[in-house]
Amino acid sequence: MSRKLFSLSVAAMLLSGTAMAEVPRVAVDIAPVHSLVARVMDGVGEPGLILQPGASPHEYNLRPSEAALLQEADVVVWVGPELTPWMQDAVETLAGGAAQLTLMQAEGTVLLPFREGALFEAHVHGHDAHGHGEHGHGDHGHDDHGHEDHGHGEHGHDDHGHGEHGHDDHGHDGHAYDDHSHDEHGHDDHGHDDHAHDDHDHDEHGHEEHAHDDHGHGADDPHVWLSPANAALWLDLIAARLSAADPANAGAYFANAAAGKAELGALETEIGAILDPVRGGRFVVFHDAYQYFEAAFDFPASGAISLSDATDPSPARIAEIQARVAEEGIACVLSEPQFNPGIVAVVMEGTEARTAVLDPLGTALEPGSALYPAMMRGLATTLAGCL
Repeated sequence: MSRKLFSLSVAAMLLSGTAMAEVPRVAVDIAPVHSLVARVMDGVGEPGLILQPGASPHEYNLRPSEAALLQEADVVVWVGPELTPWMQDAVETLAGGAAQLTLMQAEGTVLLPFREGALFEAHVHGHDAHGHGEHGHGDHGHDDHGHEDHGHGEHGHDDHGHGEHGHDDHGHDGHAYDDHSHDEHGHDDHGHDDHAHDDHDHDEHGHEEHAHDDHGHGADDPHVWLSPANAALWLDLIAARLSAADPANAGAYFANAAAGKAELGALETEIGAILDPVRGGRFVVFHDAYQYFEAAFDFPASGAISLSDATDPSPARIAEIQARVAEEGIACVLSEPQFNPGIVAVVMEGTEARTAVLDPLGTALEPGSALYPAMMRGLATTLAGCL
């Protein structure tokens, strides 16, 4: 090999190494969101996952390797303190120099307020949905909207206040994106010790859960990733945030986001077809985590045994659910991997209801870009199979 050719080869190797080093180091809170980030980074790099499969997002102690992941991150993508209150201090302390994308505070994210009480009414969905930064009704259409990136630069922190916004339409294929972040809501799931596990009449109105679960009246449900509309929006937001940190790969990020949105559209159609044969089936869930999925596919639950996966249901709440299962012919009672199956058995006692296990975090799935569609498809197939 000639000296000139050798020099060129070495230079190419060095340039390639520099390009690899410039790919941002990304830390993500939970596996479903990590899956969306991995889809956007496909072929460019791999994000790191903070919360390991099987762990509760509400309470978690970082391992040294996970703390290091945050400390070394250039970009942090997380749902927000409403889901992982413990992570807020960790992000501020360990990743203070990183760009942040806080998804519940992102403009256009569809939010639903917590439901109160053990029993749900089908008409709730569609009336209370709103996007962050607005107070009107969410309009979940499929209209295309302009993608406007105001680019906060490589370290664009989420530190802007609430602006005045109109009634944005939240479609699947692009949304009005201002990338204005908002003040921390601070809806801490665990701000108080457990209280009032008694069986007073007022429990049926949800006060016992609010007393020790800390969601508070009017707080927004943090299980936002179960909305395909939110997932589609976030793909673009993730691409924009990564592009600000890594302009050289912006084309790849946005191309991956576009492909991911097309895949989500096909997934929605598939899930609709899975659920169509069992529409009208009555079911209750262990933990009120599924209203975004219910609203997206017009498939409402009849109630939840527990308001949150952070606390056990009161005897009064269990009694309410037992009565509905027995009196209204509930076909299915759904649990989750981490919950005590004995409580489900009590609810089902003396009825012909079936049971199955839902996994809204993809606990049993391999983390990566395939996890989100597999998780959503699994929710639909499990629900349909139980009904």
